[in-house]
Amino acid sequence: MTEIDGVLAGKAHSAGVERVVNAPLPTVYGDFQAVGYLDRTRGDEQVALVYGDIQKDGMLTRLHSECLTGDAFGSRHCECGPQLSTALREIVAEGRGILIYLRGHEGRGIGLLAKLQAMKLQSEGLDTVEANLALGLPVDARDYGVAAEMLHDLGVRSVRLLSNNPRKREALLRNGIKVDAQVPLLIPPCEDNITYLRTKRERLDHDLPHLDAVVGRPLHVDRTRGGRAAWPSRTRAVRAV
Repeated sequence: MTEIDGVLAGKAHSAGVERVVNAPLPTVYGDFQAVGYLDRTRGDEQVALVYGDIQKDGMLTRLHSECLTGDAFGSRHCECGPQLSTALREIVAEGRGILIYLRGHEGRGIGLLAKLQAMKLQSEGLDTVEANLALGLPVDARDYGVAAEMLHDLGVRSVRLLSNNPRKREALLRNGIKVDAQVPLLIPPCEDNITYLRTKRERLDHDLPHLDAVVGRPLHVDRTRGGRAAWPSRTRAVRAV
C-alpha cells in the first residue's frame, strides 16, 4: 500500500465534508484518483483529482470553479477550459498534485442560467461585474471553505496554489491551509475574452500581468486558429506569499 492509498483508505475526518468514494480515473493527462465528497452544508457533490504522492509540503494545487460553458463546451468568453487542462498537465508534469473541481461555483456562484443572462448583458456592453449587479446578484458568491476541508481530509499540510485569484489564497489561509506560493496560471487572451479578463484584473484584483502586452494595441491574429486574435506567448512565474 502506498502513502496515498493509506490516506484515502482512512475515514474522512473533516466536519463539513464526507468522503464517499475513491476511484481510479485514467485521463488524457495521466492516471488520477478521483476522490468524491459530499458537502454536508450545501449538499453539493465535490471531487478532488489526486495525482502521485501528496504527503509532501508545498503540494501543487488547483481550486477550479465549475464552468460548464468553458470546461465542457470550449467557450472563448472565459479562460476556464484552458486553465483546467493546463492545470492538469502541470500537476502531471510535477509528478504529484491535486485539482479540486468545485461544483456550485458556476458563474462565480450565481448558477448556470444566471450566468447566461449575465453573458447576454455583457454582449450588450456591460462588463462582468456590472452584469451581475444589474441582475441583482452578488459579484462573487463563491465559498472555498469546502475546498479547504477536502485538503485537510487528504492530509495536505501546505500548497503551492495554481491561481491568479488572491481570494482563493486568502480563503485557504483563513481555513488553516498554508500557502507557500501562488503560481500564476496565465492563458493567452483572445478577441472574445480580452474585455472579460481586463475586468477581472481591474475590478476583481486578479493578477494578470500578461495583459500588459495587449493593453492599448490590437491583438496578434493567429491565422492557424481561424483568424482569432491572441496574445502570442504564455508567461508562467511563481510569486512567493
